[in-house]
Amino acid sequence: MRAKTVIVIGGPTASGKTALAIEAAIALNTEIISADSRQCYKELKIGVARPSDFELSRRPHHFIASHSIFDDVNAAIFESYALKKLDDIFKTADVAVVVGGTGLYLKALLDGLDELPQVGKEVRQSIADNYRQNGLKWLQEAVSKKDPMFWKTAEQQNPARLLRALELLETTGMPMQQLRQGTKKQRPFQALCFSIDMDREALYQNINKRVDNMMADGLQAEAEGLFRHQHLQALQTVGYAELFSFFRGETDLPSAVAAIKQNTRRYAKRQQTWFKNSGSYRRLSAENIRVAIREWAATSNES
Repeated sequence: MRAKTVIVIGGPTASGKTALAIEAAIALNTEIISADSRQCYKELKIGVARPSDFELSRRPHHFIASHSIFDDVNAAIFESYALKKLDDIFKTADVAVVVGGTGLYLKALLDGLDELPQVGKEVRQSIADNYRQNGLKWLQEAVSKKDPMFWKTAEQQNPARLLRALELLETTGMPMQQLRQGTKKQRPFQALCFSIDMDREALYQNINKRVDNMMADGLQAEAEGLFRHQHLQALQTVGYAELFSFFRGETDLPSAVAAIKQNTRRYAKRQQTWFKNSGSYRRLSAENIRVAIREWAATSNES
């Protein structure tokens, strides 16, 4: 019996992961699991670059519009969800495709999550109160000063990640790097991991063009419809937070759009760093990943 295999296609935002994953899933006659921490929310579409209806129709997708912004979604929930979906897929196929750029979600699926200390209610409440009173900027400054190593690769617009890091630091006195033991869990599949390696200037051009297209497609109206829920953690993310600032009268629209582009470029840079520092990923161009998957498929079929 052939070993069950997960082909992971990672990389920064706007690098072409979606198209490559669909192409691979069609060639391998299998299904796709998204490892994106924002595309799972059904209320978010344009601002998270959710695959189009046509793209979604080409192969079955999972963890796309599967949850609500009112749900508690995190890496542990994704781990459980994805493992169950893989179990279902492997009942009829020997391979599945996982695609996304959320490094923590990919790590959770492939290696499992570290067992972290419990955070006391008083610590959590104190930090939460400070965040509510002082906002995201306070939270970002606190994490960057107290845990600069974590800050370098953190999702800096994601308060849930930052709150968790600050809670653990206050509880243990140790930075996240020391708390991450790196103990891998055993998985009933092997993983073939790729990340799209792309020239940074070309990637930034893709990002700028994507943001312009999002605005043309109605991102402002989408964000306006979500403005009343701006306090939710799911909406503290690039593409929405900047427009919320415009709606509050804190900036003008051109500046908000420029901020979306800048913050997306910064996020993409951190993603590139994460994949570069993760030794399990082969960093190749999209075309070379296509070739590598075809070669793997041919060899696998022969065995």
